[in-house]
Amino acid sequence: MKKLSLLLLLLISTGIAQNDTVDLNYYLPSDVTYNTNIPTPKSVIGHEVGEWHITHDKLVQYMYALANASDRVTIEDRGTTFEGRPLLLLTITAPSNHANLETLRREHVALTEANASNLNTANMPVVVYQGFSIHGNEPSGANAGLAVAYYLAAAQGPKIDTLLQNTIILFDPSFNPDGLQRFASWVNVHKAKNINPDPNDREYSEAWPGGRTNHYWFDMNRDWLPVQLPESRARIETFHNWYPNILTDHHEMGTNASFFFQPGIPSRTHPLTPKKNQQLTGEIAKFHAKALDKIGSFYYTEESFDDFYYGKGSTFPDINGSIGILFEQASSRGHAQESDNGILTFPFTIRNQFTAALSTLEAAVAMRESLLDYQREFFSNARNEASGAGAIVFGDEKDASKVFHLAEILQRHKIKFHELNSDFSADGRTYKKGYSYVIPKNQKQHRLINAMFEKRTSFTDSLFYDISAWTFPLAFNVDYTETSMGRAAAQVTNLTQKEAPVPGTSGYAYLMEWHDYYAPKALNALLQKDIRAKVGMQPFSMNGIQYDYGTILIPVQNQKLSGEALADLIRTIAKETHVTFTPVTTGLTQGIDLGSNQFRSVEAPKVAMIIGDGITPYDAGEIWHLMDQRFDMALTKIDTRDFSRTDLSRYTDIIIPSSWGNALDKEDAEKLKSWVEAGGTLIGYKNAGRWFNSNELLKMEFKTRKDTATNISFEQRSDYRGAQVIGGAIFETKLDRSHPVAFGYKNLTLPVFRNSTLFLKSDEDSYNNPIVYTDTPLLSGYISTPNLEDLKNTAAVKIGGLGRGQVIYFTDNHNFRAFWYGTNKLLMNAIFFGDEM
Repeated sequence: MKKLSLLLLLLISTGIAQNDTVDLNYYLPSDVTYNTNIPTPKSVIGHEVGEWHITHDKLVQYMYALANASDRVTIEDRGTTFEGRPLLLLTITAPSNHANLETLRREHVALTEANASNLNTANMPVVVYQGFSIHGNEPSGANAGLAVAYYLAAAQGPKIDTLLQNTIILFDPSFNPDGLQRFASWVNVHKAKNINPDPNDREYSEAWPGGRTNHYWFDMNRDWLPVQLPESRARIETFHNWYPNILTDHHEMGTNASFFFQPGIPSRTHPLTPKKNQQLTGEIAKFHAKALDKIGSFYYTEESFDDFYYGKGSTFPDINGSIGILFEQASSRGHAQESDNGILTFPFTIRNQFTAALSTLEAAVAMRESLLDYQREFFSNARNEASGAGAIVFGDEKDASKVFHLAEILQRHKIKFHELNSDFSADGRTYKKGYSYVIPKNQKQHRLINAMFEKRTSFTDSLFYDISAWTFPLAFNVDYTETSMGRAAAQVTNLTQKEAPVPGTSGYAYLMEWHDYYAPKALNALLQKDIRAKVGMQPFSMNGIQYDYGTILIPVQNQKLSGEALADLIRTIAKETHVTFTPVTTGLTQGIDLGSNQFRSVEAPKVAMIIGDGITPYDAGEIWHLMDQRFDMALTKIDTRDFSRTDLSRYTDIIIPSSWGNALDKEDAEKLKSWVEAGGTLIGYKNAGRWFNSNELLKMEFKTRKDTATNISFEQRSDYRGAQVIGGAIFETKLDRSHPVAFGYKNLTLPVFRNSTLFLKSDEDSYNNPIVYTDTPLLSGYISTPNLEDLKNTAAVKIGGLGRGQVIYFTDNHNFRAFWYGTNKLLMNAIFFGDEM
């Protein structure tokens, strides 16, 4: 009887939620009137806001309709996503401001420049960048954007006139178009006429990889600082073009939560962020609280989230003289869902986001001069801190491509840098003119430079919402050191990638060193044309050039192409990849001769990767992006559901990214074992190692330690456990450069990113430990003292033979977020040279 009563109660409450259709008035304030000449969302997209999840194509359609109808709105297309969707930006302000927009922009940016003290901020408009749904399956932001844009275009009265006259709004309706489209398609296709809020319904359980990420399964909210993806590059260009005073980032969180707005936990703010930033954030928060109180919505602040990693949308502005604001709305993850707070409807989530968007603008107008003055003060103080601070030089005389890509990030962030005027050595490293750049620290982006280049190992708090270290020269594995500005030549204003010399024609052979970042791309291009190539297992020298481990040899004779055709192909590849090929006329060298059996044949790879349920989408997407976008290598993605019936004999290499649970079962393990024994190379990352070990694909031993909490209260237990996590830090490893897994690295040490507590015991035989953590491995970031002790001298890779094949296991993700250029080559070495390991 009790069960029946509960069922009836559920059905009654469900029915109320299902029949509670809302129109636009549910969101809109009633203290203004609305221009009937401005189209409502429904008149363009065919449904009310919140009735269906907006698809990106309809979102674009409505934004263009607004721009065509309103003299307050202009629209621009800043590029496309990987899937070809437009990256739109609306500029919304008073018509009189539009008529003078470029002048207003220049005056605003002048606040960040020297001599800004002469500028009068009394009549300057404040600039607010409002961005929505960077995670595609957190859609209340983008859907709220429909109503917010309508309000800003259609509302009439003194209140809106004051807002628009004093504010320039940079309106980004969808930070992540590909993810939004994927998620909207999922929930819309599962929507029933009678909405079912049962969380067990398929509507609320997306198929792998879900709609959170972009096309290559990246978390777009971690790319504001690395700027590796087209969506990020568009918004970062807009940011630095304007330097907005406030940037808002609308997200969602668990269904049983309420609504969060910043400040976050005070002790977890990055030390480079001025205290005044958090004070202003707190003042803005009062406007959010007042607005949400008015509509009866619950909220919280300062209890979770943080402002530490500058690669997030809500934190990136903080190191650029702006105020970043994170909003987190409890998610319906569909159209309506049961929660601890009753049935959470999609329109309700949209209304909270809408309300916060408007309260932000209200705060911006009320605090306009304070925000403008703070921005001026931020950059003035940065210059004062930088006075006489010297410079940073970075480079790699063996790898111009990596150096270029790091410089490219600096350029995107408006950081000035110069050519190096002459070669010099410091700290055991050589910096070569043409392969190095000099960054003067005395410039307006002084604080951002510190944020990108510092190595920080002490912290006031041991918990982090994201990574605790991202030191860019370590991520790129380039040499860097402090120096004087006296080493700087001309400022680089037109950055271009270093061209490889045009190779002459040889009748004997060509040599290609393996150091350059794009050497794998060049080798793959050759192998895919059925060109024979070999890899040198030992160093040698000839004609005054020292050739390192891993040098690629391309013989001229016995190729499918004639000598001239081969020369033309090599010239084309050299131009496309910027990799140097050297023609030689003899096989006689100092060291191994070119006919030595120490040159081993390299096979054209055919690579597959396991994806699907149980596999971490981020890690898989980073590998897919690396191979597809960087190295032009085909990658077959095999879903775990299809693995048992897939013919593996087609592939030379199979990659298993980090996984959870049992993505593959015992039968799958036996199938993989047979494939490896027949000559395949199996490559695994992180948690895949435990699966390798338990299924006897590769036997290894992980360290274990039992934590005992002493003098830890019930209230402190979560923080205690969190402090034992390695959320993301950088550690030093030492390399055996003679091992094929380390080919292409010129230094004896290699910085490695780590965000797990998988500690692999080293092999008793030292030659089986080509990459090992050092005695003092911490370079940058947080790790607990017990974990640091456990990490010392552990192995970062384990390699074992199985029949005629190899199993290669890496403890860490070497392709992290597409900006860890420095360790990408480890995967390429496993693919191309696995047979020699």
